[in-house]
Amino acid sequence: MKISNEEQKRSAEFFVKEIRRLTNRPLRLMEVCGTHTVAIFKSGIRQLLPCEVELISGPGCPVCVTPNDYLDMAIAYSRQKDTIITTFGDMLKVPGSTSSLAAEKAEGRDIRVVYSPLESLDIAAGNLDKKVIFLAVGFETTAPTAAATVLEAERKMLRNFYVLSAHKRVPPALNALCAADDITLDGLLLPGHVSAIIGEQAYAFLSERFSVPAVIAGFEALDILQAVYFLVKQIREGKAAVENQYRRIVKPEGNVAARNILSQVYEEDDAVWRGIGLINFSGLKVNAKYRRFDAEESIPVEVEPTVEPRGCRCGEVLRGVAKPFECSLFGDICRPEQPVGSCMVSVEGACAAWYRYGTGRWQI
Repeated sequence: MKISNEEQKRSAEFFVKEIRRLTNRPLRLMEVCGTHTVAIFKSGIRQLLPCEVELISGPGCPVCVTPNDYLDMAIAYSRQKDTIITTFGDMLKVPGSTSSLAAEKAEGRDIRVVYSPLESLDIAAGNLDKKVIFLAVGFETTAPTAAATVLEAERKMLRNFYVLSAHKRVPPALNALCAADDITLDGLLLPGHVSAIIGEQAYAFLSERFSVPAVIAGFEALDILQAVYFLVKQIREGKAAVENQYRRIVKPEGNVAARNILSQVYEEDDAVWRGIGLINFSGLKVNAKYRRFDAEESIPVEVEPTVEPRGCRCGEVLRGVAKPFECSLFGDICRPEQPVGSCMVSVEGACAAWYRYGTGRWQI
């Protein structure tokens, strides 16, 4: 049920007042989702909270956490004459070691932006003499759609369609962050979209193993304020539980149908996250039954040695140990129109959000 603007205002005032009342020490709360990061900036939530409550961004942008070696492989495939690359648009400007997909496209490589992986099947059907490789990047939110595309390719008997998977699972990354010695977190704002797929129970380890309070949050300003209130209340009461603020969308069991489709095509695998490193069982690869659709397994390619951009602190930003403006490249050499690191590329990237909506290096 929609509530009036006046009711929203009263609710926001209540949450802010209660957060201020309950906060009695410095708190570091991480919003895991990149959409939350942008929403926090757009709605001015930081300015409403007491100075003791620090909101920090985490590894919640799939484009940002995709490592350079994946980009280098995608670029190498794009240079093969009989190959078409299909990708979401936010992957184009992500820098690889020496190039980017946008630069390769400008050089004449056949790289096409799609809004759904299913569009790649039409491209494959219309170019049977070419290999069509979809860059499957994303978290549990988008992985079921990629899995459904593989199943549809099988049904249509398209033998020239492939995926290059960089799908990642959020819970193992949160486990790695909570276990890290150099990161201190008092609470976590959990991603609503991912949680709609995996459900509440996927996060039980946060309270059981690490005693970290966590709240699944929606994306409206009032959602986020309420979630912060829930977190601060848990901390003040000495509790650690997984609460679901986003109940209108996220069910305890998640989306069972989507997970069933996912499990038909993918299996868990170790994966490298930019800034965090190798995390066991944090990735998804095409399983043995559908392995012929896996580009890396089916199509030989020579990839250049991977080089990380000098001076870029994206890895530290993704772990929450540095803020974007603390990077010497931020806003000068590294800007959205000419990004050095992946966090400045995607609209959900922390660096891009700070650049667009913050006040640059002076915003604290």
